[in-house]
Amino acid sequence: MTVGFILVVLGLVMLVTPGPGLLFIFLGLSVLALELEWAREINKQGMQGLEKIVANIKQFFKFKKKG
Repeated sequence: MTVGFILVVLGLVMLVTPGPGLLFIFLGLSVLALELEWAREINKQGMQGLEKIVANIKQFFKFKKKG
């Protein structure tokens, strides 16, 4: 659990400094989701949002290719 919190904190620091901040935040939440229910719920919502974004991007390029 400590590793997850450290990754989330590092990710937050990297949002304002050079580095892959969002990647560390999502990785930290994934580690925390193994043990904590609230982190599992945030992780699930994040994955659903990511799936919607990917579907929209695919649809955009599919539409652009036809036209």
